[in-house]
Amino acid sequence: MTKVFMLYHIRNEDSDDEDIKLIGIYTSYELAKSAQMRVQDKPGFIDYPDGFSIIENPLDCDGWVDGFVDL
Repeated sequence: MTKVFMLYHIRNEDSDDEDIKLIGIYTSYELAKSAQMRVQDKPGFIDYPDGFSIIENPLDCDGWVDGFVDL
């Protein structure tokens, strides 16, 4: 199974307002980590160093299958 590594940055100003950016999709964890290192001192990222996430996902696989749920 082929996998990709998605690099996200989430800036959470408060509990109701999240700013989510997909920085890129990479073929290895190491490439995603390198991208993080390239952008972490840029405006918008430097003030939120804990906002980075690298998520491993398989290709050709549904990720959200339950739909939206009303709370």
